[in-house]
Amino acid sequence: MDLASPEGRPVCLMELPGLAFAVWMFICLCGPLDGYPNGRIREVCSSMMPHHGSSPQLSPEHIITVNGTEFKPGDKIEVNLSGPDFEGFFIQARDAEHLDSPAVGSFILADQRLSQLLTCGHTKNSAVSHTSKAKKKYVKVYWIAPGNAPKHVQFLATVVKKYKTFWVKIPGAIVSQPNAPSPTTPLHTTSETVSTSHPTSYLTKPFNASGCGNTKFCIRNPSSCDPESASCFFLSFRQEKSSVLIEMSGPGEGYLAFALSHDQWMGGDDAYLCVNEDHQVSVSTAYLKGRSPPVLDSENALEDVSWRLADGVLQCSFRRNIHLTAYKGRFNLDASYYIFLADGEASEGLPEDIGGSRSPQLIKAHGTLMFVAWITTVSIGVIVARFFKPVWSHSFLFGKEMWFQVHRMLMLTTVMLTSISFVLPFVYRGGWSKQAGFHPYLGCAVMALAIFQPLMAGFRPSPHAPRRQLFNWFHWSTGTTARILAVVTMFLGMDLPALDLPDPWDTYTMIGFVAWHVGIDVLLEIHSYCLIRKAEVIEDDRIQILQSLTSAEAEGHLFKQIVLAIYICGNIVFLIAFLAAINQI
Repeated sequence: MDLASPEGRPVCLMELPGLAFAVWMFICLCGPLDGYPNGRIREVCSSMMPHHGSSPQLSPEHIITVNGTEFKPGDKIEVNLSGPDFEGFFIQARDAEHLDSPAVGSFILADQRLSQLLTCGHTKNSAVSHTSKAKKKYVKVYWIAPGNAPKHVQFLATVVKKYKTFWVKIPGAIVSQPNAPSPTTPLHTTSETVSTSHPTSYLTKPFNASGCGNTKFCIRNPSSCDPESASCFFLSFRQEKSSVLIEMSGPGEGYLAFALSHDQWMGGDDAYLCVNEDHQVSVSTAYLKGRSPPVLDSENALEDVSWRLADGVLQCSFRRNIHLTAYKGRFNLDASYYIFLADGEASEGLPEDIGGSRSPQLIKAHGTLMFVAWITTVSIGVIVARFFKPVWSHSFLFGKEMWFQVHRMLMLTTVMLTSISFVLPFVYRGGWSKQAGFHPYLGCAVMALAIFQPLMAGFRPSPHAPRRQLFNWFHWSTGTTARILAVVTMFLGMDLPALDLPDPWDTYTMIGFVAWHVGIDVLLEIHSYCLIRKAEVIEDDRIQILQSLTSAEAEGHLFKQIVLAIYICGNIVFLIAFLAAINQI
């Protein structure tokens, strides 16, 4: 079966009984890997010597091991640094016959909590260092062999046990190209090599869509596109006994990826990445946790890994067993899943954060309606009720004062929009969301307050009743609480994967609106205060009020109407900015 435009629900595969997929296109897999506060030690790239004011130790306690003895350009070599507790480290790969030469090749992180990539000389990601002083016993990274690699490559490490106790350029394992002549000088190493993983090879010819719907399950975007085209995202699965052969192709710049998910939300997913950086391709498994950067697995469960990069097309092929019980985070392929597809730019060996996921229409509508309700209608309604009673006290609409009718119309519109918007996530999710944090709980509180507010208004006492003042306070406090909770809820909702607005503009838009509203509110308050002061005269050492508060405020009606018009225009600008952001994903 050839799947081209699914509708977000699992569909059965002929070739993999019990395995089901649906396609949910998304762009963002992770955030940028920059900004670590510690371990930035590029200035010691050449010497690898820490500037700690003491001499290095002589007999190393730590060893560097790798998972193979040979490499070809493009191969990924697993590099391990282990030993007694240490705080810092610095790892490079160099020409084994010229250890004073610049670093060669580039690295990929296995655990970004422990390590970070550095650029030494003109080679990007050519070194790895620590991210903090936290004690560690073991570090794993991956080295990608460059196309111009020397015949023999040796890994070196500087290890800091304490500030004054460290070792410099600990000689590690050596890897060589196939059939490389023996080195002219003896090579020194303190560690042995062990082959424990599967090498990466180069695809001799491109794969195609042959067999789609017959021997393999295929996903293509656009529909029926050619996998050999750079404009085609292609993914196929073919069962072969107890394993599945997976092929993936797409634009050659950056990365291709897919992830298996138990639901339509990013988080807790089994991901597979094919990353092209500087024409060196790596194929890895990873674990996705929400919008956090993917965590690469310390052990690669993939076999028969191969790739091809030609004519602007990146193709990756690999095999994995249907059951991988020994690998944490890998899903068994005999169950039903949704599948997320991705492609985009890569940075420092991992996908770069280039935008938000393509949000479903129901969630877009939910966000839009809430934004209109609590950013536009309710805000204007509050300002009208607070500052326009004296301005429109003598103007009537349908038998009532204009300010009251405008206020009531805007508030009822807010309740209506909130009610409609409130239902949409439940329709989309088919129930309660357990992965949205505090957002749904606060949303329910906002919905309850939004309904309670007009019900309470229906029982308001007459203007001169003894309980009217008490009602005014309850009405104001309930409305203010609802508005504050609504803004907090929207801040939380903007970062949820289902909507996934582009950072940081979503936050800037909300902060801008809050500042805009507070600024207008303060301006009108200052204006009202100035009118009151203007109405006071001093006579016989006492202040005599010559005008009532209502008539004093009415004097500034033109100014208030101008401010209201400007405020409405500003709200429309924020609304357009939000709609532009939500519709670009």
